Amino acid sequence: MGAGRLANVAGALLLGGASSRMGRDKAQLSLDGERLAARSARLLARCFQEVLLVGAPPAAAALCAPAGPLRLAADPPGPRCPLRGLVGALSAAQAPRVVVIATDLPGLCDDLPLALSAWPDADAVIPRRGGRPEPLCALWRRDAVLPLARARLAAGALGAAGALSLRALIAALGNVRWLEGPELDGLDPGGRALFNVNTPADWADWTGRRARHSPAARDGKAAGGRNGGEAKGAGVAFGAGGEGEAEGDRNGGAGGAFTAGGGAV
Repeated sequence: MGAGRLANVAGALLLGGASSRMGRDKAQLSLDGERLAARSARLLARCFQEVLLVGAPPAAAALCAPAGPLRLAADPPGPRCPLRGLVGALSAAQAPRVVVIATDLPGLCDDLPLALSAWPDADAVIPRRGGRPEPLCALWRRDAVLPLARARLAAGALGAAGALSLRALIAALGNVRWLEGPELDGLDPGGRALFNVNTPADWADWTGRRARHSPAARDGKAAGGRNGGEAKGAGVAFGAGGEGEAEGDRNGGAGGAFTAGGGAV
């Protein structure tokens, strides 16, 4: 594939989730006329030579096809959960390290996956904001993580309490690096890249704020004589409430400013 794409890191898009809280397949949500699954696949294809679609049903796989040469990877047997998708991604990848992302990150841009890939010495590199990790936009080293993840998935299938938690998996790893603080803020100053949409309310919040702070909306406010600071689109706190497991309500309540534009896919 094209020059400039990383060959020693793979990208994997998890598409096997139930989307139970959204009430419909999140991969099929449309933003600017493009489905989230296709946008996410296109982002990964810009960054990595090896791109995997993990657990993708036929409809989602078809949506992603225009992004370029992609490889389908099946979810392994086991309970339907993010850990199962992670095991599927790491099992299928040929590269020694894999950036794994969920399809529910509409503001994700190229800079973050590429920054995660720049830390070669860690078992996992995980963004963390406000003390909350985002394991569904993280880099994982196959040889260190896959055996442990497989064992935990098998234990979870047998009903072991907490075995399926990605946070518990992270705690069991020996060398985890956190992308946080000024380093994360420099890559995602508006807090929009890691905002995930779990529910219809999250999606309405994202699309509504994005529309209100688009260049066209700001121009309209300026033309209407609004206050200059408002017309320039000052930052807006962007976080969903509620205490949640990392792989569940991952927005948690961590604040951040949302500003439309930038390098989102």
